[in-house]
Amino acid sequence: MPGDMHRNVEKPSHGEEVGSALRIALLGYRSDPRSGGQGVYIRNLSRELTALGHHVTVFSGPPYPDVDPGVVLVQVPSLELYEAPGPFKNRSWAKIRSVTDVREFGLMFSGQFPEPRTFTDRVAARLKGRRDEFDIVHDNQSLGSGLLTLQRSGWPVISTIHHPLTVDLQVAIEHIEDPRWLRSIKRWYSFLPMQMRVASSLPVNLTVSERSRTDIAEQMGVPSARLAVVPVGTDPATFRPTGGERIEGRLFTTASADVPLKGLVFLLEALAKVRTERPDAHLVVLGRGAAYGPVAEAIERFDIADAVRFVTGISDEALVQEYARAQVAVVPSLYEGFGLPVVEAMACGVPVVATTGGALPEVVGPDGEAGLLVPPADAGALAIAIGRVLADPLLGARLGAAGRERVLANFTWRRCAESTVRHYRETIAGSGRGSTV
Repeated sequence: MPGDMHRNVEKPSHGEEVGSALRIALLGYRSDPRSGGQGVYIRNLSRELTALGHHVTVFSGPPYPDVDPGVVLVQVPSLELYEAPGPFKNRSWAKIRSVTDVREFGLMFSGQFPEPRTFTDRVAARLKGRRDEFDIVHDNQSLGSGLLTLQRSGWPVISTIHHPLTVDLQVAIEHIEDPRWLRSIKRWYSFLPMQMRVASSLPVNLTVSERSRTDIAEQMGVPSARLAVVPVGTDPATFRPTGGERIEGRLFTTASADVPLKGLVFLLEALAKVRTERPDAHLVVLGRGAAYGPVAEAIERFDIADAVRFVTGISDEALVQEYARAQVAVVPSLYEGFGLPVVEAMACGVPVVATTGGALPEVVGPDGEAGLLVPPADAGALAIAIGRVLADPLLGARLGAAGRERVLANFTWRRCAESTVRHYRETIAGSGRGSTV
């Protein structure tokens, strides 16, 4: 790996070690790949584990994922209290049939977020008496107490923590405009003590970067010995340069949620600044535009409604075409545990401007080599970096080519799956029970 990657990040292997096929229960409380990075992780890791010859069953709450051939999907329904047309509007008393249903309703009614706990409780109930059907349970950041129920019953359990949600809580508090919302925000994140307790009780928690590893240990109290870095990546055969013609002034970014952590408001301000010199500059956002909230207010404040377009629900191939049309891909996040949109853009050969928030420098590399880096929450610095790339096609071409090479060398889903399997085998061996396949 390049010298800027930390030395205790897992080295990519040249193929998984010889061993029996594993039967993996892969858990995700929300796993639709169009709803965020956790869904992208479930989809791609399950595909690559299957390609390595393992048997993967995805247990998912709604919204459910698309799975590839060979991957089994088990839907774990919730009450879906958050779905359109609005919270609680979809409730049906006939759906409440268990203690877990009552708990989910009660926790949400009190302003808390119940899904991590209630999802794992439901999975634990579904897996009761089925120990001989799976070799390991791999949780994707739900970290609900149901995992400890499984562990006490003799199941080997590991988790993936993409980044500590304590960061999300802190950023939300820092950007709150009305102090009356402070208590509500803290109540929403009241699941965090449970996640800290569960993560500290599991033998290993995979995480995606050295920065996440450090922050999880410091902020969640998880012992460093129980944290292992396995970088995620992309599929370079799907996310690739297409040779298509880029559209002058086109910026592209991903913002799956209207939350301060993603830094979209700062990018909108930067776009307004860039347009004073480049009136053709415009932004395409992969995400759902909201009629109200900070992003909508920023678009109105900077008078750039005609220069911002939102797209959502598109296929991977359509996303690749969006990258192909962009002159610059921008990642304005205040913090990222890894930053999947960065590797997707780099794999497509698009020049990247990103912040130094969280692990983004680990992914992008040194400033100026495979991308440009600026401080987070600095619209002026973002505007300058974006303007540099728009004004210098040779710089853009060099950054794009270097980004593609960096991804191929470091960040693919196959390497992620191979490293993950090594941790599966170590965890199973430590539990005293091996695969029976």
